[in-house]
Amino acid sequence: MFLQQSLEKFLKAYLLERGWKLKKTHELDALLEEACVHDPGLVSFQDLCERVSGYYLAERYPIGSQAPLPISAVERDVDQARHLIDHLFPEETLE
Repeated sequence: MFLQQSLEKFLKAYLLERGWKLKKTHELDALLEEACVHDPGLVSFQDLCERVSGYYLAERYPIGSQAPLPISAVERDVDQARHLIDHLFPEETLE
């Protein structure tokens, strides 16, 4: 859930810097789609945004008993999220 929230904030910051009017949404794929208007290269992060949005929904709205996500999958998505953030804000450094 925290990964989703972090990416949501970064995408919204990117869009706000480009004059976007703030909308109440948690949908990473919709935010990424709007960001792609400014940088079509961001489309390569579509799968990441869809997966991470699924994490958020599973955490917020659990349905029955779901198998926990493998840590390796989450680590992979954290790594890809860093690449997305680097793409959005190349002048910033993440620690």
